[in-house]
Amino acid sequence: MFARTALLFSLTLASQGVLACISQETESNDAEADADGPVCSSQVVSGDIDSRRDQDWYYFDINEPASLNISLDHDSSDDFDWYLYDPQQRLYSAETSSVPEAASVSVDGVGLYTLKVTRYRGQGAYSLDVAGLPGAGSGGGDTGGGDTGGSCEQGARPSKPGGLTSSITGNATDVCVSQSGGGLLVMGGGTDVDNAFTRRVKPLIGGGDVVVLRTSGTDAYNDYLLNILGADSVETLIVDRAQHAESEYVAWAVRTAEFVWIAGGDQSDYLNQWQGTALQTALDEVLARGGVLGGTSAGAAVQSEHIYDPDGVLGAYSSEAVTDLCHEYINISTSFLSAPTMKDVIVDTHFAERDRMGRLMAFMAGLPNGIRGIGVDEATSIFFTSDGQGVVDGSGNVYVLAEDATSSRTQASCGSPVIYEDVLRYKLSEFDEYNILTGATTVSPKRIGIDGRNNSFYINQPYQ
Repeated sequence: MFARTALLFSLTLASQGVLACISQETESNDAEADADGPVCSSQVVSGDIDSRRDQDWYYFDINEPASLNISLDHDSSDDFDWYLYDPQQRLYSAETSSVPEAASVSVDGVGLYTLKVTRYRGQGAYSLDVAGLPGAGSGGGDTGGGDTGGSCEQGARPSKPGGLTSSITGNATDVCVSQSGGGLLVMGGGTDVDNAFTRRVKPLIGGGDVVVLRTSGTDAYNDYLLNILGADSVETLIVDRAQHAESEYVAWAVRTAEFVWIAGGDQSDYLNQWQGTALQTALDEVLARGGVLGGTSAGAAVQSEHIYDPDGVLGAYSSEAVTDLCHEYINISTSFLSAPTMKDVIVDTHFAERDRMGRLMAFMAGLPNGIRGIGVDEATSIFFTSDGQGVVDGSGNVYVLAEDATSSRTQASCGSPVIYEDVLRYKLSEFDEYNILTGATTVSPKRIGIDGRNNSFYINQPYQ
């Protein structure tokens, strides 16, 4: 405790001397006591991990609560991580294999913070960018944090990059709306659920701005969402390549939106073009500051921690998935969005219409214990508030699958038919509720299962 207090005292004295923002790492900064800085908002710092044991420490000062967007970029063959600390504890660990290693972190306190860069694999150059630092000492201007109570963005709309297709209906100037709580709208495809937009989304966005994301298609959502939500504007962005997903124009549009809607399409294409980009970071920031995120079909599938990602192979039918835990048509990806309500969750859509219960259960059998599945019928949705409370709208059903002590992965290994028994199934219809974080619901569960050795592989009629 004494050493850490002394460190913070010495760094405080340094920061009071109004040091210039750094842009290049200076060794030796291998220990927290030797942290390099100050790092300033959106001032990229170049550094190098030059050995197996090298680690680099940095510091910066925060004078008000803020939402920070931290990005660590490096060669794709390396795997570097970062960790954020306040004066008392570690606040965040960014330890995925994503390039860049990026996340949005809200900080409530004021004072000095430290950030450590380490290696999991490889060595070489990197660039570190901390955006959203408030107050004096901001080196690059305000490029993204916005107003911590809403989505107000300082500065004008950035220039649109060449080749990016966008279409705005309504007011092109950002409107400032204070939001809190936010939520996720998970829709099952087919006909959109009008009541989900009017009952769940409209009250939370206060006539704000809407962004529609897709990698192909038209701006057909613009007039529909403008009218049904009473929005200030709706902008459709066709973000069909990673360079556009990295553009400041796209990131700005998403960060300033009160509601972001991911249209149906191809979830593998969404991951290929958006994962690990500034767009991904901006989507997480929307949720972190209390905005609303939603999607239908593929746009719903990418909201959960675990994502069915066929990526170039045929989509799996239930009758195929149950025959082998590692069927060639099964591929699950992670590390896209980081909504707490979607942790340990996998979503599937067009559910009863395309008989996807068997494949959802096969997916679950190959994922870590405690996984929960959400299957959403067409013309149906479930909206989750930030505390996990979900409510259903629409004409179909939402099926929530969960494990307990009785559930059994009787046979769950590659090359063998899947036998998965006594899974809890909650069948929810309009206005039914289920808390995805606590499991609280008034709906009674039914126990179901699959046995991939049989042509009739369902155990106990899962849709009834």
